[in-house]
Amino acid sequence: MDVSIVIPLLNEDESLPELCAWIERVVTAHQLSYEVILVDDGSTDDSWEVILQLAAKNPALKGIKFQRNYGKSAALNEGFKAAQGEVVITMDADMQDSPDEIPALRRMIIEEKYDIVSGWKQKRFDNTFTKNIPSKLFNAAARQSSGIYLHDFNCGLKAYRKKVVKSIEVFGEMHRYIPVLAKWAGFKKIGEKVVEHRARKYGVTKFGWERFINGFLDLMTITFLNKFGKRPMHFFGLYGTLAFILGFATSGYLIISKLIDREFSLTNKPFFYIALTFMIIGVQLFVTGFIAELITRNAAERNVYLIEEKLGIS
Repeated sequence: MDVSIVIPLLNEDESLPELCAWIERVVTAHQLSYEVILVDDGSTDDSWEVILQLAAKNPALKGIKFQRNYGKSAALNEGFKAAQGEVVITMDADMQDSPDEIPALRRMIIEEKYDIVSGWKQKRFDNTFTKNIPSKLFNAAARQSSGIYLHDFNCGLKAYRKKVVKSIEVFGEMHRYIPVLAKWAGFKKIGEKVVEHRARKYGVTKFGWERFINGFLDLMTITFLNKFGKRPMHFFGLYGTLAFILGFATSGYLIISKLIDREFSLTNKPFFYIALTFMIIGVQLFVTGFIAELITRNAAERNVYLIEEKLGIS
C-alpha cells in the first residue's frame, strides 16, 4: 500500500464527507493505493455514523471509535498501530489541512529519503494574538531545547516513513513532539515543507489557551525524559547529593562554631534552619530518584484505551 492517511477527529461530522471525497480525488488522480484511518476521539455528535456511511461506499475508509475522549496523542498512537501504508500521513479533520499536499509529502519521503516531513503553515488564517504569537514562542523554545529546527512543531499535516510510526509511542500530549520522539529513536533526517493553511469551514476549534500552557509543560517533560528518562537517579541523585552536602557542611560549620564559642547560639541563626532544610530536601530528592528508578524498571503499559468499535481494522 502506498499511503496511509491517519485523521484524528472530535465532533467533525460536517467536514468528514467533503474531506474524504477530496482525499479520494487526490489519491485516485495520482494512482496511489491508500487507506484512510479515521480515529473518533469520543465525539458527541454524529461523526461515527458519518464514518460508517462513508465506509459503506468506500472500502479504503477505516475507523476506530474511542469510548471516551482521550486526546489527539492517543488517537494518533492507535492510528499508527493500524497503519499499513509505506508512507503514513497525518492531517486534521477540520479541512484546514489540504489533501492536495499528499503527493508532494509522499514524494519527499520516497524520493528524497526523509524519515519525517513536517508541514509549515507559513501563511495562517488564525487569530494573530491568540494563536500566532504564542505559537511562535512555543516553536522557538522547542527548537532550542530539541535541536530540531522546524518552524511549526504543532502542524497536524506531517508525513512519516512507516518504520518511524512503528518505532515510537505517542502518549499524554506528546503529539506536538513526534519529531523529537523520532529523533530519539534514531530517525534523524527530518525535513519541512511549506503547506497551505485554509480557513476553518465547519465547526469551531477544539483548542484554547490551555494548549500553550500544556505545550510548554510537555516541552519540559520531554526534555527531562530525553536526558534522564532511563536514568532518573542521575538527576535526582545528583541534586539531592549536592543539597545534602551543602546542608551538612553548613551544619558542621555551625556545630564547630558552637564548640569553640559556648555562647554561640545555633537556634538563633537563620543558617541553622537553612542547613536543615537543604539536608531534608537532599534526602527527599535522593529517595525520589530511587523510587523513579523502580517505576522506570517496572512501568506497566501506559497506552491502553477503551475502544468501543473498529471498522475495517483487525
